[in-house]
Amino acid sequence: MKELLRSNDPTIIAFASALLQGEGIDCFEMDVNMSILEGSIGIFPRRLMVRTDEWTRAERVMRDNEIPLGV
Repeated sequence: MKELLRSNDPTIIAFASALLQGEGIDCFEMDVNMSILEGSIGIFPRRLMVRTDEWTRAERVMRDNEIPLGV
């Protein structure tokens, strides 16, 4: 898996996940538990991971929708 997106904003992660799922690209959100442990105040960014072979396609979806990758 390869990191596609890193953000402190959970709405961006949710939107990006929905876009990827709509395109048939599997994704996995990492660091969810860390942000829960720190009290959800947004100190630790969450990461959105995709399979390495789908990364280029996923990056194109993010850029087409003007979502900053933050990597």
